[in-house]
Amino acid sequence: MLFFKKSWPAPACLEIEKKKVNGDYKCGDVLPRLMKDFKNKCYICEQKEPTSINVEHFIPHKGDTELKFNWDNLFWSCSHCNNIKSDKYTNILKCTDINDDVEHKLKYIFKPFPFEKVKIESLDQDDKTSNTRDLLLKVYNGHTPLKQIESSNIRNKLLQEIKSFQENLIEYFKDTIDEDDKKYLLIKIKQHLSSGSNFTSFKRWIIRENKTLYNEFQQYLN
Repeated sequence: MLFFKKSWPAPACLEIEKKKVNGDYKCGDVLPRLMKDFKNKCYICEQKEPTSINVEHFIPHKGDTELKFNWDNLFWSCSHCNNIKSDKYTNILKCTDINDDVEHKLKYIFKPFPFEKVKIESLDQDDKTSNTRDLLLKVYNGHTPLKQIESSNIRNKLLQEIKSFQENLIEYFKDTIDEDDKKYLLIKIKQHLSSGSNFTSFKRWIIRENKTLYNEFQQYLN
């Protein structure tokens, strides 16, 4: 997970729809604003431009009108992650809350080889961190036969993304590279590390774990 800053004020239509019997929280400019706020990424798995999109309630509303139409409670997710999270995970890190510091509470590990599983490590003892770790492991590795297939598809995309990122890093540090090519590769590496990239958390941890890479690219981690 990455930190995403929600845009304010809330869409005006939410207050209007909240007063209706069958109001729609996907009203007005809610969808384009959520898509922009979350960089058109699922906030849980970090897939860019997911083909199945849900407007997810961070805290399940369960019929509570205030929660249902609360702008701060509306998130952008894929159906795979929303289905796993459902109403089972309520005490997790909130990626729109700067105080939850989501980028430094969990370590993301994935070796870019076929059939590898994702590893997520908690970096503190907070229950919210542990619960978020458990959710992410189910998202990336699956916990039912169907979800294992879906998770495998995600990991295949992750594998290709990490492979591309590492190839850029290897080329960047070659002694024979000329300055123009190095500048071009730096642009690509910065794009990989941006919050709008696919699976950014994994790439940022690759940088954090290597002293040389960290010294070179730490300024692009936030």
